[in-house]
Amino acid sequence: MPIERGCDLCEAARLTRWYSEDDVCWVADCEICDVPMVVLRRHAIDPSDEEVAHMTAALARAATEHFATWVVDGHRRNIPDHWHAHARPSGTAALKWWARRFAK
Repeated sequence: MPIERGCDLCEAARLTRWYSEDDVCWVADCEICDVPMVVLRRHAIDPSDEEVAHMTAALARAATEHFATWVVDGHRRNIPDHWHAHARPSGTAALKWWARRFAK
């Protein structure tokens, strides 16, 4: 499984709550935005359709603990060269989350 030295996602430091991990991915709260995120275990940006389905299901299990409704945000802002996605609240929960996020 290829890993990249210096990649925070390859390092997979347990700095936040972890929900699950397996050979394909791990799911934990994002250190930056404090929402569940799923990370492809190997250092790549091109997961197979089967891997994406597996990772989305793993993310769903964690996201439903936090949000009544949510969406997958697959935009890789801070680490563009390692596939990962965040669960973002949707609907009125999104407004509350953003307000709480910026109140910190």
